[in-house]
Amino acid sequence: MSDDQHLLRHMLAVIAYRGGNVLRNAPADFGATRIRDDTRSAVEILAHINDVLYWGLTKVQGDPVLNERPAGKWRQQLDDFYDLLARFDETLRSMDELPCSPARLLAGPLADTLTHIGQLATLRKLAGSPVRGESYFAADIETGRVGPDQAAPVKEKR
Repeated sequence: MSDDQHLLRHMLAVIAYRGGNVLRNAPADFGATRIRDDTRSAVEILAHINDVLYWGLTKVQGDPVLNERPAGKWRQQLDDFYDLLARFDETLRSMDELPCSPARLLAGPLADTLTHIGQLATLRKLAGSPVRGESYFAADIETGRVGPDQAAPVKEKR
């Protein structure tokens, strides 16, 4: 595995960790939370994240597909989020070489995903269930750990 593949896999672990902080223990009605009527709800943002991750995965697989699926249910989108991260990670782990620029993957779908995770964090605060800040520099983020079971925060801000 190349250094680029390892770095991209680590970025997926970062997404799983940071996304997990925002998605874990969200209020039952969080999926419907939105800033205004003309903005995306939390479940619509998570569905968009999944569409972006799917596009990145299919780009790496050599046949990019842009899915814009209906948002559906929060639980299904949550399961899809971790499933896509696992499939993306396994694809990167098992391939001999990348068929596209790692810099473009970072600048495109992976950075976009982090942007939308930040939007979900803002919605959590608006929903009355803010996510505690922490030192992501000190966080125990492990390449390959892309599921919902993540390490506890090392230095949580109060």
